[in-house]
Amino acid sequence: VSTQSTGNSSRETQTRARELASDIGSYHVNINIDGIIKAIMSVFSVFTGKTPKFRLHGGTAVENMALQNIQARVRMATGYLFAQLINWTRNKSGSLLVLSSANVDESLVGYLTKYDCSSGDLNPIGSICKRDLKSFVSHSKEVFGFPSIDGYLNAVPTAELEPISEHKTQTDEEDIGLTYEELNDIGRLRKIDRCGPFYMYKRLSCMWEMPPKDLGEKVKLFFQKYAINRHKACILTPSYLCEQYCPDDNRYDLRPFLYNPKWDVQFREIDNSIKIGQLAKSQTSSSALDKQSFAGKK
Repeated sequence: VSTQSTGNSSRETQTRARELASDIGSYHVNINIDGIIKAIMSVFSVFTGKTPKFRLHGGTAVENMALQNIQARVRMATGYLFAQLINWTRNKSGSLLVLSSANVDESLVGYLTKYDCSSGDLNPIGSICKRDLKSFVSHSKEVFGFPSIDGYLNAVPTAELEPISEHKTQTDEEDIGLTYEELNDIGRLRKIDRCGPFYMYKRLSCMWEMPPKDLGEKVKLFFQKYAINRHKACILTPSYLCEQYCPDDNRYDLRPFLYNPKWDVQFREIDNSIKIGQLAKSQTSSSALDKQSFAGKK
């Protein structure tokens, strides 16, 4: 088990990794990759004369994303280096496989960096949704009695790629704009029930208790992210098929990987449906007031 930490990694995350490695009897390596990242960024700065900043420090969205992605991609390269040579350093033969760590919900919405820790030789959780993964981890605690698992069950999912501040901590669901429970429903409707944006909006309006306008925005947000990030599904690490809505383009979900993220026709139908619903509600309210007024006059 390797932990590749940066200045953005919390002590809690590093402690959990160390304790889990101890519980399962794995050799644990804690690697700080800040030096590698600084070296790469210095090359960029020398060449361009510019130094990107995180959003917290006044940087743009483009700068902020690039600084997150370089951390993630360094982890893949460093992971493979250690997988190939760590046995050699311990006077053992052979090399190790790299296990990647993106779940099906993250892959579906594209909440991963191409060629980061989602890339590897095998992905044990690549086709497992967050909800089932959490249930499986909870079950593992009961079966094996590992005390370190409590830390994982209670932890808020976070990429820890942005600087931690007093007022703001990066979380997966805030970054995505959707909860993992919502992604589970959306994933099933998209793949199993073959729903596009408008039909998904109609189906979810019967499933979620949410104002129509908010629901429409969530459906639009998902399909925009899905369209923009669909190309990432073409290079997903092989995983055991556990979930029917796995977006793996190589094996289980042979769909186009280039979409128009505007979805003009579908989004317009969603907007029209919301307007019709609002108009009907307004007319119903007006009719009820007229009846009350008429009853008062009688």
